[in-house]
Amino acid sequence: MGDQDNRDDFNLTEDTSAKDKETTEDTYEDVCFICRRPESKTGKMFKLPNNITVCNDCMHKTMETVSQFDYQGMLNPADLENLSKNGGFPNIRFVNISDLQGEGGIPNKQKIKKKKKEEQPEPVLNIKDIPAPHKIKASLDDYVVGQEYAKKVISVAVYNHYKRVATGTMDEIEIEKSNMLMIGPTGCGKTYLVKTLAKLLDVPLAIADATSLTEAGYIGDDIESVISKLLAAADNDVEKAERGIVFIDEIDKIAKKKNTTSRDVSGESVQQGMLKLLEGADIEVPVGANSKNAMVPLTTVNTRNILFICGGAFPDLEQIIKERLTKSSAIGFNGELKDKYDNDKNILSKVTVEDIRKFGMIPEFIGRLPIIFTLQGLSEEMMVQILSEPKNAILKQYQKLLELDEVKLEFTEGALQAIAKKAMEKETGARALRSIIEEFMLDIMYEIPKDDNIGKVTITKEYIEGTGGPMIEIRTAYLPVKED
Repeated sequence: MGDQDNRDDFNLTEDTSAKDKETTEDTYEDVCFICRRPESKTGKMFKLPNNITVCNDCMHKTMETVSQFDYQGMLNPADLENLSKNGGFPNIRFVNISDLQGEGGIPNKQKIKKKKKEEQPEPVLNIKDIPAPHKIKASLDDYVVGQEYAKKVISVAVYNHYKRVATGTMDEIEIEKSNMLMIGPTGCGKTYLVKTLAKLLDVPLAIADATSLTEAGYIGDDIESVISKLLAAADNDVEKAERGIVFIDEIDKIAKKKNTTSRDVSGESVQQGMLKLLEGADIEVPVGANSKNAMVPLTTVNTRNILFICGGAFPDLEQIIKERLTKSSAIGFNGELKDKYDNDKNILSKVTVEDIRKFGMIPEFIGRLPIIFTLQGLSEEMMVQILSEPKNAILKQYQKLLELDEVKLEFTEGALQAIAKKAMEKETGARALRSIIEEFMLDIMYEIPKDDNIGKVTITKEYIEGTGGPMIEIRTAYLPVKED
């Protein structure tokens, strides 16, 4: 009876492992052991022991290479028989392929998920499930202060992009892709806007830095690494990645270098390499790695339905705009003064394609980013709002920290104005707020855990300006009331 149970257990285990094996084979496609290309590109493969698969091309090349050489009569049957008797070829050692592999063959994380068969097309996206532009903007309003125009543009662009993806194969009229270029001074919220958008939308989003990109063949990240990050964000699911969003930050850093004789490997050549990427092409990208090498499988991602958002501060672009606007300056009633635009904080909103081209971006690159919009520089009033209004405002973060010590933290209106004024002087945008608050909160965060009697701390204008201190209230002791 016990033997019968053991046999049943064995059969059950065998069946379970067989099912697991079938599931794995259905989910992942084989990769050639030599060229690392997947089965979807090479066709049917030769299966060798130890879970090794070799594509038709590599197998034929190997056989042709071996048959080209006679190795001084080694392939003669009589000689082979003598050699086998004498112990094999002198000074030649054969490598067992199984030694190069792990016990389980190629690990699943290096395999590529199979694409669904085209014979059974399913609707990629339901138009009714796409949030309307006003809903996207309302969600952004909870986190991002100001920048009304930028939020409206990005909400409409994302909405139209997913309508385009949903109707891509449903109509004869093909909608063009609307990639975006956002321009704004440092610290105005370009990256923060896209990061917030990533939280709100259930789509894979990759944030890449253009400063690390270099021309193919040089040290640094290849242009394809941008798509590799998106593929990683989509859990190596190619179909999901092909509906994603890519944000390329610091795009102004790949502008053409002026007055240089050295090769520009991280400037104009990177722009040229990105042209097909932005427009839509089949890009071969490594799975689970940033760069291509022999031990990493490759897969093909089509960028036709990937939305690209590029952002940059474009320093000195204001000067280019001012030069263009003051060309007509002359003496007389209709002449414009050369210093007319010196104090214009929204000078970037007057940018044209010609200004960006003069900055160093090539015309073909700009042409693939049809939506160009600017973000405003932050005013003192906006700084005050950033401090306290968003859902994850800096002051709310510190209030939460002190709340864990059972201490209430408050800021007077004058204190908020003083912090905003100091931040404006630093000219680094909203990033300055954090450094200022860290500076004056240091002593408070250090002293409060020492004293359990402190119940409330109020930050005043005088404390921020260095002419006074914070208002500290002692915790009230409540005595129990005796009932008659």
